[in-house]
Amino acid sequence: MEKISYYRVEEGNAGERLDVFLAKENPELSRSHIQKLITGQQVTVNGDPVRSSYRVKPGDEVVLRVPPPRELEVVPENIPLDIYYEDADVVVVNKPRGMVVHPAEGNYSGTLVNALLFHCRDLSGVNGIMRPGIVHRLDKDTSGLIMVAKNDLAHLELARQLKERRVTRRYIALAHGNFAEDRGTVDAPIGRHPRDRQRMAVVSQGGRHAVTHYRVLERFGPYTLLELRLETGRTHQIRVHMAYLGHPLVGDLKYGPSRPHFDLQGQFLHAATLGFHHPRKGEYMEFTAPLPGELQDILARLKEKS
Repeated sequence: MEKISYYRVEEGNAGERLDVFLAKENPELSRSHIQKLITGQQVTVNGDPVRSSYRVKPGDEVVLRVPPPRELEVVPENIPLDIYYEDADVVVVNKPRGMVVHPAEGNYSGTLVNALLFHCRDLSGVNGIMRPGIVHRLDKDTSGLIMVAKNDLAHLELARQLKERRVTRRYIALAHGNFAEDRGTVDAPIGRHPRDRQRMAVVSQGGRHAVTHYRVLERFGPYTLLELRLETGRTHQIRVHMAYLGHPLVGDLKYGPSRPHFDLQGQFLHAATLGFHHPRKGEYMEFTAPLPGELQDILARLKEKS
């Protein structure tokens, strides 16, 4: 069934791009998906189709139509999953480093979605055919816990909790440098890098509100082990915020040193704790996954030297 949503633009959203405005209102939809809907004239402003770059005005009436998902085209694959919890509504998976979450250009197999389709075969269709069940994402080289919706009711409720900042997300990371303070908060908007569209950056204009809280767990001279808590969930948020502080994550070649440390392929970042209210029962559930062996070995080497 087609989903139709209606919005009236408030003063606080005046001047925002239409695709940005709709992405904020629909966190379960990717911005690229919204842009395709706009291009396909599935979005109108005051009754007329417009471009993604249209700047919304107070009082604008915006209508968003999301067609029902087409028959799934992603192939189920028998890939082992480290499942921490599963019932009729939700699955919590400990994603390994190196696994892409959902199919995209250049990665149409071997993804978490391919594995989930083999295991479940009943994922929500809210986010389209390429991202069934995916409520939030982890970068390819970020390991750890991710929640997946098995039906539309669960998907919409979990997405609402994310939007209302009721989901607990704590990460463990190893960063370059020695932090001056034992704890702190980075409150800095994130958007596309002005010169490199493949990267994100802290920007002065056009960025999305982003807040990351950090706490020092252990110091190893030129490296610091951190616990980080996300208040928002922007693309590459932790990686960008730590680089902004001058403490990029170890192994992060996109935002940190150009040569890998400890022969680590990809950033030292692990989604260790995930907590949310069950989408149907309402009870709070929290899960914790240990660091993968590769990252534990690095810490062991650092502790031997200290």
